[in-house]
Amino acid sequence: MLQRAWRLLAATGLASALLLSAVAAKAEDPAFVTLGIGGFDATQRDDQAVDFRLEYRHKKVWLFKPWVGLEATSDGAVYGLAGILVDLFFGRRIVVTPSFGAGLYHDGGGKDLGGTVEFRSQIEVAYRFNDRSRLGIALGHISNADLGEDNPGTEIINLYYSIPFEKVFPPEP
Repeated sequence: MLQRAWRLLAATGLASALLLSAVAAKAEDPAFVTLGIGGFDATQRDDQAVDFRLEYRHKKVWLFKPWVGLEATSDGAVYGLAGILVDLFFGRRIVVTPSFGAGLYHDGGGKDLGGTVEFRSQIEVAYRFNDRSRLGIALGHISNADLGEDNPGTEIINLYYSIPFEKVFPPEP
């Protein structure tokens, strides 16, 4: 009974968030070029490095936004990946973005994550400016989902700046 009540509460919360998102956004958000910098292996502290990111976040397709990205660390790790995200708006300014992606990881001189195929889940909270650019902070987790013999995983904390794609690459007149 208590479990059913929690599920109902969670479903109601999600539905409310999606409704708030639709009402508050009013106009469709553009595609973004997103830059990030942060701390790789931020919580475990065995192989810390600086994390650099470049992502392209497409316009919404149905409920989701597809994205592709490249991530590199100061100790030589490289991760190319793609996935989906959802922007949940709380008012005009606050955007919460859960995302999920998968890709290929090479550790270089950095942390061995136990395989080439790795998955990233992330939650980002951002402030949306009048020009629709965003400044946010994200907490992400990368792991191989136990596909390999070893699955140490890692947490990353990033500061993100998302710029509308058309501001970086203006359309030709």
